[in-house]
Amino acid sequence: MGKGRKSKGQKGKKNRRETRRANPPRFLYANSEIIRRRDPVGINDIRDLVLHVIADAPPPSWIRVQNPQTIQKLVVLFVPGLTSTVLSLPPLPTSATENPNLPISIPLPLDPEPPSRSAPPDLPSSVDPRSEEAAVLYGGVPFISRTFSHACPTRAPGDANRMHSVLNTFFQAPVSGEEKKRRLQERIAAERAGNKDPGQYLLTVEQMIENDYPVPSYLADVFKKSDGWIETPQAATGVVSGAQTVYAIDCEMCLTQEGRALTRVCVIDFTTNKVIYDELVKPPSPITDYLTRFSGITAVALEPITTTLAEVQAHLGTIITPSTILLGHSLESDLRALQLAHPHCIDTALIFHHPRGRPLKPGLAWLARKWLGRTIQDRGPGGHDPEEDARACVDLLKAKIKNGPGYGEFRTDYEPILARIARSHSRRHGPNGEGARTAIVDHGNPGAWHGTSASAPATTVPCTNDTEVVDGVLGVLDAHEFVFARLMGLADALGCAAAEKANDTGTPQPAAGPDGNVLFSAVTKLNDHLTTLHAALPARTAFILLSGHSDPRTMSALAARRAEYQASQNQSGSAGGMGGSASAVRWSSADERALEEAVVRTRMGLLFVGVKM
Repeated sequence: MGKGRKSKGQKGKKNRRETRRANPPRFLYANSEIIRRRDPVGINDIRDLVLHVIADAPPPSWIRVQNPQTIQKLVVLFVPGLTSTVLSLPPLPTSATENPNLPISIPLPLDPEPPSRSAPPDLPSSVDPRSEEAAVLYGGVPFISRTFSHACPTRAPGDANRMHSVLNTFFQAPVSGEEKKRRLQERIAAERAGNKDPGQYLLTVEQMIENDYPVPSYLADVFKKSDGWIETPQAATGVVSGAQTVYAIDCEMCLTQEGRALTRVCVIDFTTNKVIYDELVKPPSPITDYLTRFSGITAVALEPITTTLAEVQAHLGTIITPSTILLGHSLESDLRALQLAHPHCIDTALIFHHPRGRPLKPGLAWLARKWLGRTIQDRGPGGHDPEEDARACVDLLKAKIKNGPGYGEFRTDYEPILARIARSHSRRHGPNGEGARTAIVDHGNPGAWHGTSASAPATTVPCTNDTEVVDGVLGVLDAHEFVFARLMGLADALGCAAAEKANDTGTPQPAAGPDGNVLFSAVTKLNDHLTTLHAALPARTAFILLSGHSDPRTMSALAARRAEYQASQNQSGSAGGMGGSASAVRWSSADERALEEAVVRTRMGLLFVGVKM
């Protein structure tokens, strides 16, 4: 071959490189597929798009990614509070002839470079200074209309009465067929090896947060303990090793003038099957309902009792160590009754599955009948026996250990998307051919929340405000192919951040909004933060921004009232329909419809996709 002449293979590679340069990556919505789907794009669809771009997942049908192999990085921003109203977008169509799930065309800004404002303008007296309408008058977020051509309506996960966690859905994905096969082989090997360690069934921090557990502050800063609460100390090394003591706990409660209160606690040693603590407890305020039908507690039984909750806590502190595992059924309720935050928990309501799947939880009596072949909680007006319930939890865990991880499950295998990304073949790097490098920049403790582990590695950057989030993203951008971050400033300023965080922890709490100056500052900062981040993105970086959902406060307030009503119905044993309780809390069919409508509105969100060129 003469000097300077190139082979056909070399010419082919050069032609492919030139073709890729001439055809940059793009996102194109497939409107016909979106219409055919009938449902809006879901958080799971956005997750699958991410896995297609950065890992080995197949392409989604609702959006086409042109030349995905030329995308260098992927940045995903979760910005709750970013609604159609805040962005001055056209309302979703309500006509029967128009599809509300199609992407909305974003009008070009009238002023490409709107003047900056140093102080909030005066608002009409009819506008609440904490509202989304006020955010528009404060200038909105012009970055969106300058950067994206369309906003795609999305729907958060949930059911008729509740919105489920957006983050949990995003960070958990069905395993691939290859991984499912590997897991099956691993499970078979584990069952043959006879792994007898109860610790394999410990709840993760993410599971504890999702199921409303009082989480110790050193695991995640998501639970605020009030006076009277105690927290198991953190292990000296931070890592528990060796055999761990397991105690099954079951509590009974009554209703007092101050709310629910502990009346009995029973603790059973998992290894010896012996009761090591069983105590009646005197509530601190007058009892309004002993709930005898459920608790088995009567006025006669409690009349001579002087033991207080503080004394119970002090005794438990002598037997529960940082390495102790606590076992129970819906154990979060018992821990709340004990006002105890503990790091190591096993919950039979979670390691055993409801036959209809998540998010439903099986009842303890059903589990005992199904998997132990015995009947419990059948004492009628005599109420439950906490010792009987604690022993059922002990025997269920022993059956689980004996029969293997798949026992008692009606499962679909899921895994953290971080593990999927780490295994991907499409973006190998480093001497060992690792998958794409991931970074998570978030408020709180992202290392504990988002499924990071040895098999799902990620750089995590904990933050306390949005400025730290922006700085964190800028700091990790160069060395990582996938970056996820969450900006909470707008949701905080609108007053719905507490409800947003509560949705991820399972405890909806309505929140009050701040004054207009805070909202004006939040809107201005958000626009500046987005502008700064986008300007720093390297060429051919895919940029995905999602709001996740709308303002959850109305839904949260209604859901909290409904839960209070249902609790009062269950605890008092009242019969009848929705209006038949003597409780001060009322819940009607109109309230139920209002909750369902609020859930529909809250689950609506927006998605923006693009590629920085």
